Amino acid sequence: MIRFMLAVTTGVAVGAGSAYAVGVMNREIVPASYVEQAQAPVARVVIGLDLSASNPLVDDPVFAAKVADRVAGRIRSLGFRSEVHVRTLGNFDASANGFYYDAVLSIRDRPDDVAAKVRKLIADTPLLVSKGLWHAENRTNILAFLDNVSQSVGCKAMPTTVILATDGLEDSEYARLKNPSDHLPMPDGRPFAGCAELQMLGIGQGTRSPIETQRLRGEWSHWAKAAGFQQFQGLNDW
Repeated sequence: MIRFMLAVTTGVAVGAGSAYAVGVMNREIVPASYVEQAQAPVARVVIGLDLSASNPLVDDPVFAAKVADRVAGRIRSLGFRSEVHVRTLGNFDASANGFYYDAVLSIRDRPDDVAAKVRKLIADTPLLVSKGLWHAENRTNILAFLDNVSQSVGCKAMPTTVILATDGLEDSEYARLKNPSDHLPMPDGRPFAGCAELQMLGIGQGTRSPIETQRLRGEWSHWAKAAGFQQFQGLNDW
């Protein structure tokens, strides 16, 4: 199985006019911005990129850029020791979704730097698909992806937000949400008890229907509450 790993570069460039603060950190002089970042909230963000063919993320550069900007903004708000995890989803097949990127924010992996890398990755999704490096997939296994997240990452140790760049059209053994009469099954227990929030960026995108968007938002809102998320946000546009 081919796995793609986003390269993480290290090193810090400091301008001549930068402000400094003296901190006891390996007996080094630490830029004031680092001290401020160390005081920002510590949290975990799990980002799922839906590569199913129905999702505009795979072929709409303008939409992909909007998603990228929003996700990058969330990462920039995190403090040191926060975690960022990026995965792809679509088919229920590990070989189809071998991409992963994991970072723990620190002086070496600063929030701004990690945000820039993740922003470029998301914004370049249509390009990666068009070049055949990633493939538009024929199923949308959102529930199976979330199940894997609950098992592999979970919600312990720090506040956890799951952000999915998806149209919300589950198309799997669990549900066919393109069918207006179909519904999401309720979760088995509360696998995300204690998790801060589930966000869906682009819910209903591609359906061109406000009614369908409201229906999908209602389905996922109900599911997220039952699964234990403290909040749900489903955005079609912003």
